[in-house]
Amino acid sequence: MSLRLERMIAIDAAIRGGTFPDVRTFMERFEVSERTIRADLAFLRDRLNAPLVYDRARRGYCYTDPTWMLPSLLVSEGELLTFFLSVELTKRYLGTAFEAPLRKAVEKLASVLPHELQVDMDELARHYTLQAGAVAEANPLLLSLLLECIRERWSLDICYFTASTGERKRRVIDPYHLFNVRGEWQVVAFDHLRRQVRQFAVTRIEEWRVLRDQRFTRDPSFSHEAYLRTGFLAERGDTLEEIVIWFDAYQANYIRGRQWHPTQQIEEHADGSLTLRFWSGALGEIRRWVMSLGRHAIVKAPEALVAGLVAECEATLQHYRQVSP
Repeated sequence: MSLRLERMIAIDAAIRGGTFPDVRTFMERFEVSERTIRADLAFLRDRLNAPLVYDRARRGYCYTDPTWMLPSLLVSEGELLTFFLSVELTKRYLGTAFEAPLRKAVEKLASVLPHELQVDMDELARHYTLQAGAVAEANPLLLSLLLECIRERWSLDICYFTASTGERKRRVIDPYHLFNVRGEWQVVAFDHLRRQVRQFAVTRIEEWRVLRDQRFTRDPSFSHEAYLRTGFLAERGDTLEEIVIWFDAYQANYIRGRQWHPTQQIEEHADGSLTLRFWSGALGEIRRWVMSLGRHAIVKAPEALVAGLVAECEATLQHYRQVSP
């Protein structure tokens, strides 16, 4: 906690105690100059709107309204830094169009804090770097529009690019929920074309038009928690299967201590390896994840996932044999 924040809290407590402390009292207590104490009292009265007056008869300070309390905005430097970092993270995920309003929000908060707690965001930003990886930035205006459609229950006419087929199709969707995985935004929506709830990568929505005269009725049985629980990372599967993956001692160090899935269970082994179990239907996403770990991960179940991995590994090996000089 900063020294000035400590003084502000102590000054408030002393005044509230009814002892009518004066400037000299605070100077001796905190071992600071008269100018510093008068600046603290001025900040308390003018910036925090404290009902502070000097009682000439008692030769000390008091509150004309004893029910007044210090505002909750007197936060610690750590709390302010946490808020700042969350804003900076959000800015990077949502896009540069949100930078100005987000910075304005932080600066508004910082402006009511004592001098030592005010933060130079550009100075702080020089002390850390955020690397999100190969993330496609979503259009911030589209994200904002999707949130509005979710709130107002407006349908959206979109042109969507399906990466797996390379096709572009027009669809009408009823947006239900937005979620972010590995820095990329997905929207869960009822798809009028497929007549079911599906998810769409926001970065692959190439055109859109809000159908403001077409309000949809949200399925009351839909739960985004239940929907996401059946998936894995960015993919979802309809048929739940028990996934069993063994990790050797090397990879286990990177697996334990993390929440890979809401249903996960970890079984530790004497040699330092571990087995991860969870329920999901996103076999394609799980296959790609396991392959990225190489020989350090082996799928034990289900059989369909094992077969898919074997086929993919054999095809990859055959490809390298063909292109190898």
